[in-house]
Amino acid sequence: MNDVLGDGGILKEVVQSGEGPPVPENASVLIHYSGFLEYSDRPFETTTHFKYPRMMKLGRDVTLAGLEMGLLTMRKGEFARFLFQPRYAYGDMGCPPLIPAAAVILYEIQMLDFLDSGQVDNFIAMSPEKQNTVPLATLLEVVGTLRSFGNRCFNQSRYDNAKDRYKQATMLLGNRETQSADETAAITAALLPLYLNLSLAELRLDSPRKALRYGSKALEIDAANAKALFRCGQAYLELHEYESAHGYLITAQAKKPFDSDINNLLRKVAICHRDSLDKQKDMCSKMFRDLRGE
Repeated sequence: MNDVLGDGGILKEVVQSGEGPPVPENASVLIHYSGFLEYSDRPFETTTHFKYPRMMKLGRDVTLAGLEMGLLTMRKGEFARFLFQPRYAYGDMGCPPLIPAAAVILYEIQMLDFLDSGQVDNFIAMSPEKQNTVPLATLLEVVGTLRSFGNRCFNQSRYDNAKDRYKQATMLLGNRETQSADETAAITAALLPLYLNLSLAELRLDSPRKALRYGSKALEIDAANAKALFRCGQAYLELHEYESAHGYLITAQAKKPFDSDINNLLRKVAICHRDSLDKQKDMCSKMFRDLRGE
């Protein structure tokens, strides 16, 4: 095992190498981990049974000093074992009843992913005036990280959290005072996927009118965007406005004629529209029968 700090307090064995840069300070990490007492094969804590482990913020959610130092040496996709002496783990007191005094601790960690949330935190802490002095590339990196956070939340069915991340990103882009046509184009290009994400999140939250608003914003940027047309079609279907839904989906189908999602939704709209018309006919027939006293 490699001596991470040179004092023998944290030893590391890389079981599977990762790729890319190491985890930056103040990042948010997505990890599977199991903690063992030395020479024990039964973990005292583990996340391996979770389908979606929660994102953990370094400096806040990771409480063991040695564990945080170890995480900072890891790369995306890496699997490693760390052996922590007590001073880098639970100290001389331990943490009864699970951790005895002066315990040496072994952690197995798989670095699934990480996001440079420290950069996001620093940017958001700036005043709007200061943010406008930061290079556009930095803003786009921050926005990309927020969108990645949102996508993580969305994939875990945490749609409110996802929406908040997407909206925060759109706000930062909207606050930018562009200096050239190229900057304006870059901001607009970054807004498009966020509006599409927001539209889908609102659909999952049963808010079709809001979904329609964001889908329409996406179409203002790209009137031929098939995904935006599809989102608007979905929203109109939820609003039971079948003719509008059909119109948007037919336009989307013209862009992507072999897209199964579009074609399946068109069939669903046709069935719902037919059922709605049949119900209206039945209601009208019943009303006329009642008027004739039949």
